[in-house]
Amino acid sequence: MRLYGVGSAGLRCLTLIVALVVSSSVSASGLSNKWRIEVSEGANSDGIISFLISPETSDNIQVDVAIPKGTGENHVARIIKKTMQQTLPKKRFHVERDDGEDVLVKKKHHQARFGLTLVSNSVKSVRINIDKE
Repeated sequence: MRLYGVGSAGLRCLTLIVALVVSSSVSASGLSNKWRIEVSEGANSDGIISFLISPETSDNIQVDVAIPKGTGENHVARIIKKTMQQTLPKKRFHVERDDGEDVLVKKKHHQARFGLTLVSNSVKSVRINIDKE
């Protein structure tokens, strides 16, 4: 495809901008008052699990969770919970574990709904699934 006066680098840039606009509108519809992070399997390597919290009315918050090799799924959930509690503003969010291997992230009363996205996971064997509650 060739647009008049736009080279291949410009076209790639335009494609990236369109993709970002589309993804931001998709994530805006993905708001909830509570999210469930389901952890499956234990860690077969050291690594980082990165989440993005996207409040409806304020700046995004990235949460990077360091997981050591040999950590079981329940302990991975415990580390995620603890890291989120330390990173997220306590007046806006409540974080708890459920069923051992799940983490619930909830907005507090009168706070804005938010999106929760898995950005990356470099921990071998650990699978993360995120669901709206």
